[in-house]
Amino acid sequence: MKRIAERPLVNYPMLIKTMGWLVLIESAFMALPAIVALVYGDADWLGFSISAGVTFICGLLMTRCIRPKFSFMGRREGFLLTASVWVVFSLFGMIPFLVNFENISVADAFFESMSGFTTTGATVLEGGTSMDHGMHLWRALTQWIGGMGIILFTLAVIPMLNSSGGMQMFNAEVTGVTHDKVRPRISQTAKMLWTTYITLTGLAFVCLWLGPMNWFDSLCHAFGTMSTGGYSNYTSGINAFDSVYVMVIITIFMYLGGVNFGLIIRAVSGQPRMAWRNEILRIFTWGILITYCVFFIDIAFTTGFDDWKTLTIKPLFQIVSMCTSTGYTVNGFAQWGTFILGVMFVLMFVGGCAGSTSGGAKLDRILFLVKYCRIEIRRCIHPNTITAVKLNGRVQPYGLVSKVIAFLCLYVMVIVVGVLLLMILGEDIGHSLVSVLSCVSNSGISAGDTFYGNDFTAFSAPAKCVLSALMLTGRLELYTILILLTPAFWHR
Repeated sequence: MKRIAERPLVNYPMLIKTMGWLVLIESAFMALPAIVALVYGDADWLGFSISAGVTFICGLLMTRCIRPKFSFMGRREGFLLTASVWVVFSLFGMIPFLVNFENISVADAFFESMSGFTTTGATVLEGGTSMDHGMHLWRALTQWIGGMGIILFTLAVIPMLNSSGGMQMFNAEVTGVTHDKVRPRISQTAKMLWTTYITLTGLAFVCLWLGPMNWFDSLCHAFGTMSTGGYSNYTSGINAFDSVYVMVIITIFMYLGGVNFGLIIRAVSGQPRMAWRNEILRIFTWGILITYCVFFIDIAFTTGFDDWKTLTIKPLFQIVSMCTSTGYTVNGFAQWGTFILGVMFVLMFVGGCAGSTSGGAKLDRILFLVKYCRIEIRRCIHPNTITAVKLNGRVQPYGLVSKVIAFLCLYVMVIVVGVLLLMILGEDIGHSLVSVLSCVSNSGISAGDTFYGNDFTAFSAPAKCVLSALMLTGRLELYTILILLTPAFWHR
C-alpha cells in the first residue's frame, strides 16, 4: 500500500524509457533506406546513415540513462504515450528530410513526416520522381509503419507491455467503435494483426511485381496501398504506369485495407461466411458497388467519357481510393462534375470500416447514427415505443451509442475549428475546407486536385503545423488527443 501511495500521477521515467525502445525501433527502420541507397549508389545513403545514427543514440540514451522506480503504466500513461509517440516518431522521422534536402523548412519536413506516419499521404515536396530511392522508400515505410500502428507494432515485439498499460495503449491507437481482441492477450492480438498486415503487403508486392512495375516500384506502392497512405514514387502517381492491371490490383488491396482486419483474420481462419455476415462489411461492399453504378450513369449520360477505362475501372478505383482514404487519384477525375466531387467528399468523411488502416469517421459510426436517428424519428410518432440500436443482431449499450454520437459531433467540430484557424491564417474558405477535411480524414487529397484551391505547398508554416496536428487528431480518432487537453487528465 505504501508503494501505491508513493506512485506519481504520471510515471514519466517509465514513459521515457518505453519511448526510447520505440525510437530504437525507428532507427532500425531508418537504416533500411540507407542500405537501399547504397545498393543503388545514391548520394542520400550518408544522410540516412546520419539520421539512423542520431536516432539510435537518442533511443539508447533514453533506455539506458532512465531508471524508473515503478514499472507500472496505467491509463494515463497509455494515452500519453500513444499521443506523444506519434509526435516523437515524426520529429525523428523528419531528420532525413532536413539532411537530404537543401531548402526544406522544419515545418515542411515535419508536415511530410507526420503525413507519412498518419497515412495521410499529403505532400509538400515537389518533383517526387527526382528523389533518390532511399527517400522514396522512407516515405513509403513511414506510412506502412503508421498504417497498422506504431504502438501495436511495439506490443507485438515487446510482450512485457502486455501487462503494463498494453490494453490502454491498444484502445487508444486502434481505430474503431469497439476493440475486439482476436486472441486472449494483447501481444498475441498485435502479432496476429501485424502478421496479417505483412502477409497482405507481401501479396500486394508480388501481384504488382508480376505487372509492369519493377521490384522497387512494387514495394513502394504495396506499402502505400495496404497502409491506405497513398504515397507514390512518381509525381503522377499510378497514372505513370497507364496500366489497367495495376489499377485492378491496387483497387483490390485498397479494399482489403479498408476492411476490419479482425474479419480478414476470421475469413482466412476458415470462417468466411461468418465474416460476410458482418453487417458493416456488407454495407461497405454494397455501398462501393452502388456508388459505382451512380458514377457510371453520371459519367455516361452527363459528363461524357473518352475511353472505356473512364467508364469502368477508373471510377471504381477512385471510389475505393476515397472511401479507404488512400488518396490515389486518376487523371481527370475532377472533370467528372461537381456532383461526383461532392460524393467523393462524403466518402472522405465516412471512410472505411473500423479496425482497418483507413481513415475517416468510419462507416460503423455512421451506421450507428443512421439507426439512432431512425429510432428517434419513430419515437416522435410512438413516444412509448422501447427500441434500441442493433448491430449484427445484437443490442448495443446506450453508453456506446452515446459515445459514437459524441464522437461524430466532435469530429465535425474539429473540422470547423480547423477551417476557422486556417481562415485566420489567411486562407480562403474553399481551400481551407477541402484541406482540413483531407487531413482529418487522412485521405491526403489536396485542394489543387479538385480545383478548389492550391496544393499543400501554398500553405504558410503555421498553417502546415495546424494541418499536421489535424492529421494526428484524425489518425488517433480524436479522444486520445482531446483527452490530454482536459484538466481532469492531469489531476488525480
